[in-house]
Amino acid sequence: MTTWRTLVAAFAAAHASGQDFSAREARPSPEWVRDAVVYEIFPRAFSARGDFAGVEARLGDLQKLGVTVLWLMPVHPVGREKSKGSLGSPYAVRDYFAINPDYGTAEDLKRLVRAAHALGIKVLIDIVANHTAWDSVLMAHPEFYKKDAGGGIAPPLPDWADVAGLDYANPELRSYMIGMLRHWVREFDLDGFRCDVAGMVPTDFWEAARDELERVKPDLLMLAEWHEPDLLVKAFDIDYSWPVHSALTEVLQGRKPATALRGAWEEERRRYPKGALHLRFSDNHDERRAIARFGERGALAASVLMFSLDGVPLLYNGMEVGDTTESGAPALFERVPVFWPIAERRADFVRLYPALIALRRGHPALRQGELEWLANTDESRVVTYGRRDAADDFVVALNLSNRPFEGAVSLTEAVGFADVTPAAEARPVTLPSLTLDAWGYRVFKRSRP
Repeated sequence: MTTWRTLVAAFAAAHASGQDFSAREARPSPEWVRDAVVYEIFPRAFSARGDFAGVEARLGDLQKLGVTVLWLMPVHPVGREKSKGSLGSPYAVRDYFAINPDYGTAEDLKRLVRAAHALGIKVLIDIVANHTAWDSVLMAHPEFYKKDAGGGIAPPLPDWADVAGLDYANPELRSYMIGMLRHWVREFDLDGFRCDVAGMVPTDFWEAARDELERVKPDLLMLAEWHEPDLLVKAFDIDYSWPVHSALTEVLQGRKPATALRGAWEEERRRYPKGALHLRFSDNHDERRAIARFGERGALAASVLMFSLDGVPLLYNGMEVGDTTESGAPALFERVPVFWPIAERRADFVRLYPALIALRRGHPALRQGELEWLANTDESRVVTYGRRDAADDFVVALNLSNRPFEGAVSLTEAVGFADVTPAAEARPVTLPSLTLDAWGYRVFKRSRP
């Protein structure tokens, strides 16, 4: 089975243009984009109802958590031909202009968007532009699809048998898809799109779509599920930081030293346009839940990392209470609602996320400040870095191993720092000396004069 990480790596190698984007500027994005906290919702799983009304009922909770952007996984009808599981994949879309009746009506979605906007929360929907279900209404236009050697419609990849690949060499398809995107922004007042496997669709299509969409809503957000620098020059505001996510997994599962995280970050910085924004995540709908991959304490440490790095952090529904399935596997093709009562047994999760988000939102240094990697006395296990702006200095220290750490962090000036670790009792600070529990983390802050 093709994983997202191997898929992105393979396409990047095959389609590398040889261009150097590091001297260019990333497209400018509104402040609300740069300061965002994104919350991904699978409407089928988010509530007992499994619909838009179930999401709307919890908007107040999401606002209190500190969420500023709501990303709804595909809201369209799910194809049934060659479908996976008993319910099919939400990424096998039957009609781009319609709404999954299991979720409600067009008016239900409009009401959800209005309610979110009233609370200051932006709303994105997922767009699957690379492929459709086999029973899609677009099958009336076979010229819109890629063909195999025998002239039949083909899947985009051999092991994606439940979907059929669209052919963007066809200008009429491009026009149709741009019209579809305009429709959703215009009719539902959406604030943008998360674009599935964006790198499998030509970049020039996304650039043309962006130009057209900005005529409807100039300050929208475009999030690419991909990791290639050309996408962030004109078309997209944010992409997926797959290499950092992969390095985190390798480190927390003991296959690589903690220095791999810095290496992935530095390579990303080296290749990308200046000011590029990346989605920082430890959990999403394509992966086994972080709590299953890393354990409870490892999952918490992973979240502290992702919310204190540069970029835009992501929460996947149920993360804030430590939800997981029995196997830890993602539940895309069946109905497996988030088990919200698990919060009673995982109080550390319930305490951490609101405090972590509040710390981030309360200090621009943690959102848009400079990041500097700091040396420490055991960099094979421990990650230390600083975030700073004109008002504050932060030092973040994470022990990504199962052994306690006693050592030191390298600082030019260590005086004046206070322990502000979210959802933890403050300790007297003696930086540069540093003590961390197994999978432990501490955050320190110093205000500038």
